Amino acid sequence: MLDNPRSPRVRAVAKLANRAARSETGLFLLEGPQAVAEALTYRPELVVELYATPTALERYTDIADTAVEAGVDVEFVTEQVLETMADTVTPQGFVAVCHQFPTSVKDIFGGQPRLVAILEEVRDPGNAGTIIRAADAAGADAVILTGRSVDLYNPKVVRSSTGSIFHLPVAVGVTLDDVRDRAKEAGLQLFAADIKGTDLLEARNEGLLLAPTAWLFGNEARGLSDEDLAKVDRSISVPIYGHAESMNLATAASVCLYESAFAQRS
Repeated sequence: MLDNPRSPRVRAVAKLANRAARSETGLFLLEGPQAVAEALTYRPELVVELYATPTALERYTDIADTAVEAGVDVEFVTEQVLETMADTVTPQGFVAVCHQFPTSVKDIFGGQPRLVAILEEVRDPGNAGTIIRAADAAGADAVILTGRSVDLYNPKVVRSSTGSIFHLPVAVGVTLDDVRDRAKEAGLQLFAADIKGTDLLEARNEGLLLAPTAWLFGNEARGLSDEDLAKVDRSISVPIYGHAESMNLATAASVCLYESAFAQRS
C-alpha cells in the first residue's frame, strides 16, 4: 500500500492539477468512481495508473471487476495519500492517471457529423465540462474547444463532464477560422448562440434546425465578438420568458443542442 503522501510518485500525480505538468507529460488526472468507471468501460487503454482506498474498492465492487476485465492494476493507497493526489477535497476513494487523447478536427468533420458543439473562449471549466456532458447526452457527434478556451484536461472540466469525455470525440487547440472552414466543407451550417439572434422557437418553426449543424458558444462574460458572429450563417437566441437577467452558458448550450437533436430526430 502506498502510504507516504510526500513520496515522489504521489507528488507527480498531484502535479497533474497544473497545466504545465499535463503539457509536459501528456497525462491528466481523473477523480471519483463515476469518471473512473467510464474510463475503464470505454477507454481502458488510456488508464496509466489507478489508485483506490481499500474501503472504496470494497464499496464499488463493479469498478474492481471492470478493472480486472480491462487488465488495469489497482494500487491501494491511504486516505491521506489520495487526498494529496486529488484536486478535490473529497475524491471519493479513486484517482487515476490517464493519457490525453484529443481527436483531430480533420477526423471529426471527415466522419460526416450532424451535430457538433464548438467552444470559443469558454474559460469556465465547469461550463466546458457541462457542455461536453450535454453534447454527449444530446447525441452530438463531437465537441471542439478552440485554443482560446479552457484546457480540456483541467481537473474541473474532467469532473464536470462526469465521464462524457470518454464517450465522444473532442478536439482542442484549433482556431475558429479553421473550424468554420472545415464545417462548411463538410456541409454543416454554423449557428452562433447569441442574445441578439433569431428567437430559437422561430428558428425551430422555420425548420432551420433540421440540417446538420455546428453550434458556436462564446465567452461567459462577453459572448462572441462581432468578428466571430460575422463568420456564422445565423445567430440564434434562447428566449427568456421569466425575469432572469440572463442564462448560464452551459444551460443555453444544452437547450440549443437538444433543440437540434429533437429536430434531426423528428
